[in-house]
Amino acid sequence: MNRTVTIIIPCKNEEENILTVLDSVNNFDYPVHLIEVFIIDGMSSDNTVAIIEEFIKHNTNFFLLENKNETVPYALNLAIKNSKSDYIIRLDAHSSFPKDYISKLIHWHEKLDADNVGGICINDVLDKNTKSNSIRKVLQNKFGVGNSLFRIGADSIQEVDTVPFGCYKRESFIKYGFYNEKLTRNQDIELNRRIKKNGGKIYLIPEIKCKYFVRENFLKLALNNYSNGLWNIFTVYITKSFTYLSLRHFIPLLFILSLISTFFIGLIYRYLFLLFVVIFLIYNFFILIQVIKIDDKETSKFYI
Repeated sequence: MNRTVTIIIPCKNEEENILTVLDSVNNFDYPVHLIEVFIIDGMSSDNTVAIIEEFIKHNTNFFLLENKNETVPYALNLAIKNSKSDYIIRLDAHSSFPKDYISKLIHWHEKLDADNVGGICINDVLDKNTKSNSIRKVLQNKFGVGNSLFRIGADSIQEVDTVPFGCYKRESFIKYGFYNEKLTRNQDIELNRRIKKNGGKIYLIPEIKCKYFVRENFLKLALNNYSNGLWNIFTVYITKSFTYLSLRHFIPLLFILSLISTFFIGLIYRYLFLLFVVIFLIYNFFILIQVIKIDDKETSKFYI
């Protein structure tokens, strides 16, 4: 196997996580001389850059790029334009990967003749306690994150709309275009949908797995989820289309709007207030069922 690979890791203020992903990449079983790694820093204000600079002193195939624009899609495009490899893999500073991650991605890429392949993303936490474990398990639960197969798992190889930490053919960017730099969030989803809309193929490979370290407190989780929801709306506005996102991306918004509208209109029309109560009770009934299913010795019903 002599395919060259560029690994792209955008980051900003990741002093707590960056060494985990760098060590993970450094341990890949793929030939080192075929790998180049671009770490693109978005003007970090903590010790992230110092940690990276110390690391690359001992690893000559790792390179640090400066992202003055500070956004993820700009960082990704910057690295892609600086790369010369056959394949390009986008990774995340909040993740770690098994030794055979690249080997399996390239194997299945060539076997399936795909434009992009990826695997299952398993949630994990660095500081394991009942609260963080509860968050981790909720974010792996279908009721908590929807029907995204790379989050909840799959039994067989199948074509999908998007995958995390994908491995792309270089020519795919030439054929379908680069990341949309207007999208601070959802740039992966938009690119993959663009590939699919134009006849490209994206595959989920269940045997390929990686770890994603989720946010471990409720404030960070809430802010991240709020930002994700807000960018779902912005994505529609920027792309002038609903087709780049799935229905699951808008379910939380529709649910909240249904509660707010039935509550306030229900203050005037009592039958709508009754509908609000019914929706609220049904939702909490299903929440209770999931709490019972998820709860174990590692978690706490209070946090779930």
